[in-house]
Amino acid sequence: MSTKIFKIPFATVYPLYIQKAERKNRTKAEVDKIICWLTGYDAETLQQQINKNVDLETFFAHALQINPNASKITGVICGCRVEEIENKLMQQIRYLDKLIDELAKGKAMDKILR
Repeated sequence: MSTKIFKIPFATVYPLYIQKAERKNRTKAEVDKIICWLTGYDAETLQQQINKNVDLETFFAHALQINPNASKITGVICGCRVEEIENKLMQQIRYLDKLIDELAKGKAMDKILR
C-alpha cells in the first residue's frame, strides 16, 4: 500500500469533496457537517487545518476524536472494503471518501451520519 496519499494536503482534497457533492446538488455545508461528524473538528478548527495546509496524516492525527460510530461505515471505496482496511490512517481517509460518496449518491444525511 502506498503511503504517498498520507502526505497529500487536506486543502487539496477538500475542494474535490465539495465539487463532487455540488455536482450532485449537495452543499459545502453538508460536506463540512460530514467532516466534522467524522473528525470532531468544528467549523473553526476545520478551517484552521485547511489554512495551515496540513497533510492528510496530520489532519487525522489532530482530529479531536474519530466518531465512535465510524466503525459502522461499511462498503467498497476505491476497490477496497473500508471495514477490512488494516492501516488505521488509510481506513480513516477511506471512511471520509465513503461518506462523501454516499452524499453524492443522494443518501440522506441522517443515514450518512450513522
